[in-house]
Amino acid sequence: MFAFLDYEVLRIIWWVLLGVLLIGFAVMDGFDFGVASLLPIVAKTDMEKRILINSVGPVWEGNQVWLVLGGGAIFAAWPAIYAVSFSGLYLAMFVVLSALIIRPVGFKFRSKMEDKTWRKVWDFCLFITGVVPGLLFGVAVGNVMLGVPFHFDESLRVTYTGGFFELLNPFALLCGVISLSMFMRHGAVYLSLKTEGSLAKRLNWVTNVLTLINLAALLAAGWWVAHKVSGYVLTSVADPLAPSNPLNKTVGQATGHYLVNFKQYSWMIAGPALAFGGLVLSQLCFWIKRHGISFIFSSLSVIGTVAIVGLSMFPFILPSSSHPQHSLTVWDASSSRLTLLIMLVAALIFVPIILAYTSWVYNVLRGKITASSIETRSGEMY
Repeated sequence: MFAFLDYEVLRIIWWVLLGVLLIGFAVMDGFDFGVASLLPIVAKTDMEKRILINSVGPVWEGNQVWLVLGGGAIFAAWPAIYAVSFSGLYLAMFVVLSALIIRPVGFKFRSKMEDKTWRKVWDFCLFITGVVPGLLFGVAVGNVMLGVPFHFDESLRVTYTGGFFELLNPFALLCGVISLSMFMRHGAVYLSLKTEGSLAKRLNWVTNVLTLINLAALLAAGWWVAHKVSGYVLTSVADPLAPSNPLNKTVGQATGHYLVNFKQYSWMIAGPALAFGGLVLSQLCFWIKRHGISFIFSSLSVIGTVAIVGLSMFPFILPSSSHPQHSLTVWDASSSRLTLLIMLVAALIFVPIILAYTSWVYNVLRGKITASSIETRSGEMY
């Protein structure tokens, strides 16, 4: 059984599945990060803040399943990538995890007391738990594209030679702006489905501004990648069916090389088409009050934006800026064939279950969140 899935094919499948899990996280968790980031911008009264919080209150924990799945998939399918990223980028990861730890506390504690100072403190905490991950996930992606300073010794023990503040370089910060504005806009479109009245009207100008920021940042990053960023290219590679060893290859660099895949494989243009086309169509639908369709196109734009990174870098997953030949690729960073095969069987069983359950939950919880519904069931609501 599954004998036709050789090692090379399994590596490609798990590269795709890793992309799917990261896209699932960006689409599902992205909008509730966006809602938290919009809390002090859109909501003016305590009731409006409760409406925003309760719009994602029943679903945010389920959305984080995609983050857990993504981290688990990296750990099991791509252990070398997990080792480098989670050890070398430990401080950045700790900042993100701290924000994610504060998040459930903010949701649970905010409405326990009616004191204004108490609620303002937790409102600020919830705002931070949206902005910090939204920004730093983009910064991380920017640094991955530039390359991370690490190398292996002869025993394949990894050494990371960078520092936290080196991660905050101009290109990475631009990617952080893309990520944060994308999540905030995605959250604003989601809120247009869940709110009404003055809140919904306030979302109009917020969405317009965020669309312009996101579009401008995407265009700026595209120009930067084409003219300033040195992409990585394999100049020799070991047998893709051989066991993983990141030292058995040579790597070169060339400015603009991240665009080569789009020229060689015309189907990859679907990534940029979804990113830009989805953004424009989402905004057009938003203007004509077709908010459900606008959210679908917003999701497609998020999918395209994430896909651009993976497609442009293929077969690289985590390049090394200090020792390019030690970069981690699809062909030399994966677990064994047996591990990938067992995980694939598990993914084929459980991912559809997660999708079905998530669809059912969102169908049950569809509809507007109103002040009257919160007042009627105040004890049950955040």
